[in-house]
Amino acid sequence: MNEFEHERLDVYQAAIQFLVLADTVAGELPRGRGYLADQLRRAASSIAFNIAEGAGELAPADKARFYRMARRSATESAAILDGCRSLSDDRRISDRSRSSAANRGHAHRGGREDFGLGLGLGLGLSQGQPIKTTAARY
Repeated sequence: MNEFEHERLDVYQAAIQFLVLADTVAGELPRGRGYLADQLRRAASSIAFNIAEGAGELAPADKARFYRMARRSATESAAILDGCRSLSDDRRISDRSRSSAANRGHAHRGGREDFGLGLGLGLGLSQGQPIKTTAARY
């Protein structure tokens, strides 16, 4: 079976898991918060899409640029979840999503905690597990 480069990356698989989680959270937001649901879905999908694009890139500078965009989208996703928690009348939605993501584990890289993309999103990596990506040096 032919597989794309990005499909072998743990961080890509974790980003897809986060995309599913983000879609669930977006679907549970109360009426009137559609703008947050839309933004969360776009930011979460952008994480996986940019990781995939970066993995397919050959030039190191271009590869690093896509991985930086994925990281920024992960940061945006975290901020959106914070906004959802702050604005939600039903804190159960955002508290559950944040704790679920945070409890997934984290990896260490370079002596600091790195949550998949270094943002505390808990993108499915366990402590000490290396991130399989050529972006690790960037």
